[in-house]
Amino acid sequence: MAKFKMTETLSPYRIHDSARLADGTGVSNQLTDADVGKFVKLVGDSQYGLCAAGNEIEGVVESANEQIADGFYIGSVRKDGRVRVTLDGLQATPGTGVIAVGDYVVAGTLVARGTAQLPTPPKVCKATAAGSALNFKWRVVALDGTTAVGQTALIERV
Repeated sequence: MAKFKMTETLSPYRIHDSARLADGTGVSNQLTDADVGKFVKLVGDSQYGLCAAGNEIEGVVESANEQIADGFYIGSVRKDGRVRVTLDGLQATPGTGVIAVGDYVVAGTLVARGTAQLPTPPKVCKATAAGSALNFKWRVVALDGTTAVGQTALIERV
């Protein structure tokens, strides 16, 4: 293992984008504090919802304000930087296959809305499409162990 390891970066200067956080309308579809750290995608006007397995990752929930504003909870989404993840195999066959440094990734097997992500980081799968075919590119930049399912790694927005 390398003596120097990349890690998640925290910066007071990072800009977080405010957005409505919900998979749909209604209180039962809102994202809450339990959803912080999960992957999201644009699902409506000024609105992000949770990624499904295989979806391209557009951002990560940074915070969720559980106060209704215009029928939605408002929170912040981070769309850059580095994120610690759990490897989940290949996009076509989650749970099997390996992911190496440099591989592009998509959302893996999910934790249900309203259920805390901790203690494990969100899962990613190796993208089936070539990097040039992806609109939102995240790739593996560091491994914490091997390339096997269940190991952890660090991804970075390209």
